[in-house]
Amino acid sequence: MGTADRRLMWHGLFLFLVGLVTGLNERRFTNMRMALSAHLEGVMNGTFLIALGAIWGHVELSPRVEKAARWSALYGTYGNWLFTTLGAAMGTAAANPILSQGHHGKPWQERIAAAGFRSIAYSILLAVVLILRGLGRRQQGSAGKQS
Repeated sequence: MGTADRRLMWHGLFLFLVGLVTGLNERRFTNMRMALSAHLEGVMNGTFLIALGAIWGHVELSPRVEKAARWSALYGTYGNWLFTTLGAAMGTAAANPILSQGHHGKPWQERIAAAGFRSIAYSILLAVVLILRGLGRRQQGSAGKQS
């Protein structure tokens, strides 16, 4: 297992821990329902990073694209927890009206939450597409060697 794999798994376990701690403090947030979502985002995104670290050795990308995929995955997973937590603390609704429970943040808070959620959506999508591409290349390369 390479160091890159271990780093992704470390980040995954750390984000999992952050999600657990968020869950222990749900009652301290302006919007407890969104805090529950932040707890789940930390736990689920942490699990995703652990799984990603486990398969990372099978992802074949150029060094620059691999770095972009890794940082995009890290930003998307940490950002997902962070912006959901900020939304819970500020009581924003624009980015996630289902969880708002009648809460509304100040206009600047709503803009920050909306921009954050938009950026993490693009980031995680980019990471997944790049990783799929890297896994597909590995598969094609292995099939060619066996023939």
